[in-house]
Amino acid sequence: MSEQQIQKKIIDYLNRIGAYSVKTVATNRAGTPDILACLNGKFIAIEVKRPGGRVTPLQEHHINEIKKAGGIAFVAHSVDEVKQNLEELI
Repeated sequence: MSEQQIQKKIIDYLNRIGAYSVKTVATNRAGTPDILACLNGKFIAIEVKRPGGRVTPLQEHHINEIKKAGGIAFVAHSVDEVKQNLEELI
């Protein structure tokens, strides 16, 4: 499954559970996570990778900065990983 297909499945899932979500496209800020969302008042950033895909140091930096600011940020290779990471918010 391609990264784009995984992103679509994740966005569909987020919409089903009542989250506001957007897929970022060619931002002016390299390393920005692929999906930004808000669920139950929490800011969520998801970097999507296909199985075996790895984050770049810049992507890892953005994930850490979002966490330091109080948001939820993580890498996901599937919808199931998103469900696991958001379990406490649902």
